[in-house]
Amino acid sequence: MLLPVGYHLTYCTNIHAGETWAAVRDNLHRYLPAIKANLSPDGPFGVGLRLSNLASTELLAGDHLAEFKAWLGDHGLYVALLNGFPYGDFHRQVVKDDVHRPDWTTPERAAYTKRLVRILAELLPDGMDGGISTSPLSYKPWFGPDRERVKLAFRSSTLHLAEVVEELIRVKADTGKLIHLDLEPEPDGLIENTAELIDYFGHWLLPTGRRYLSDRLGIELVEADQAIKNHVRVCYDVCHFALAYEAPQTVFDQLEAQGIGIGRIQVSAAMKTQLPASHEERRAIADQFAPFVESTYLHQVGEMDADGHLTRYPDLPPALAHLYKPEAREWRTHFHVPVFLKEYGRLQSTQDEIIDVLRIARHHRVTQHLEVETYTWEVLPPDLKLDIVASITRELAWVVERMK
Repeated sequence: MLLPVGYHLTYCTNIHAGETWAAVRDNLHRYLPAIKANLSPDGPFGVGLRLSNLASTELLAGDHLAEFKAWLGDHGLYVALLNGFPYGDFHRQVVKDDVHRPDWTTPERAAYTKRLVRILAELLPDGMDGGISTSPLSYKPWFGPDRERVKLAFRSSTLHLAEVVEELIRVKADTGKLIHLDLEPEPDGLIENTAELIDYFGHWLLPTGRRYLSDRLGIELVEADQAIKNHVRVCYDVCHFALAYEAPQTVFDQLEAQGIGIGRIQVSAAMKTQLPASHEERRAIADQFAPFVESTYLHQVGEMDADGHLTRYPDLPPALAHLYKPEAREWRTHFHVPVFLKEYGRLQSTQDEIIDVLRIARHHRVTQHLEVETYTWEVLPPDLKLDIVASITRELAWVVERMK
């Protein structure tokens, strides 16, 4: 839905389990009309659509895409955002680091993303830019300390990204629709913070991509540079940048200085806790974390000590073994909790980071799109679950109130 301040607000449908197109369609039919009726009964309502590789293939078969487009129109719904990060199954099984497979070093990732481009080019309303979020190229621990392997991963990933940019340039020329690929830094990704993002643009994406596009399309290097910046942007996931302990205003300023655009802001909250000195109090905090230890997703932990030094753990279980370090002062954990809740017993959320981001967005237009993303609804402890329609409605209403 379009907010008075000019942003399109939606939520990401990866909160609903479903890997086939039939399952996705059934979820949309079941939930979206009710959510729209609660929030935007008299105006159009946007959908942040998550499609797996399988669902994208099935949607492009037969008349499914035309039927879906007609259904959207009949119900006052529109699609400007796709989630192209998880390629395969994303619910009700062990996902963990497999969320990055296949990564951008593979042609499979490029082919999947090109299918998403075809779908969004058909669904995107005129006069609105559209975005496809995607992984931060790969998963850093897969490569270890081997610098040559890392270089090869950056090179092959960049060439595959450039293929997609070439497709996006053609879509723009043929339809007039601007679609961007939104790289999503996250903990332990091959790109996980602002410094690595800027380094990737400067040392890989622009040098390698401009040569590729110049050769393929016969355009000048400066034109190729501009095309890359038009079509490759950042998915600013508030939870992920909070886990990196990066101040939102600093990130926005650094990206703007480099000419790197933000394709969307994903409104999401991590868990955090202050770590008291008492061993007994820390044991109570460990008990509070216990219900959040689950086998589906990675829940990386960022630990800040008294001197401001940051230590990272790849998941919550190995981090808990270090909870009693006397120098540790704060933990932030990659668990997307509902954005409208700030306190969880002895635990808190990074809701203040969201409030800061939305405050900046009210005064400085950084993107067209705000997307709430709380995909962990199914694995939340039972006492935190509401009816899913009520929970999504409450999250979006909370954002609307803070954007006034």
